Amino acid sequence: MKHGSAIIVGLLVIACTVSWHVHQASGQAAGGWVTLFDGKNLENWHHIGDANWRLEDGVVVADKGSGFLVSKNAYTDFQLRVEFWVDEDANSGIFIRCTNPDKVGTDSAYEVNIYDKRPDPSYGTGAIVNVAKVEPMPKAGGKWNVYEITVKGPQFTVILNGQTTVDGAQDRKFASGRVALQYGAGVVKDKGIVKFRKVEIKPL
Repeated sequence: MKHGSAIIVGLLVIACTVSWHVHQASGQAAGGWVTLFDGKNLENWHHIGDANWRLEDGVVVADKGSGFLVSKNAYTDFQLRVEFWVDEDANSGIFIRCTNPDKVGTDSAYEVNIYDKRPDPSYGTGAIVNVAKVEPMPKAGGKWNVYEITVKGPQFTVILNGQTTVDGAQDRKFASGRVALQYGAGVVKDKGIVKFRKVEIKPL
């Protein structure tokens, strides 16, 4: 009888533990964050252009060509967190509300720029190209960085490594669309390295 009771108690403990983990998982889901890239695969993205994207040591990296990784889903209002590494020659960016997933550019999307050597630095790293300038321009080259981008209706906020670079700028051109990660031609073609290791989005 004692042995049977011990088994029952053990099963109850296991059941409670499983229930707690299920509750925790549902709580994380309720938090709303969705992982688009975690260093393991690119199943949430499709590739346009000829950039040589590949997975290496838990990151996706490119250093030649020009192109984008474009999310398979479109988003309207959201918070986006992106961890990235670039060298000082890199030309990259986070394109949001991309209305044409087959041809990404500033005429059909918003670009939160990553470009320390942009000839016009007012729309360089930390800026939204043609929407919100940055002064002084922060530098992202040679280190891991975190972009936190919030888009709600016509309003945009951008935080780079804890520093607000765009504070409530407004624009109404594009209401919804995909997210795209860029490897672009810099000042010197095929000079520059871009790496992304984590991308998370939270629809609002």
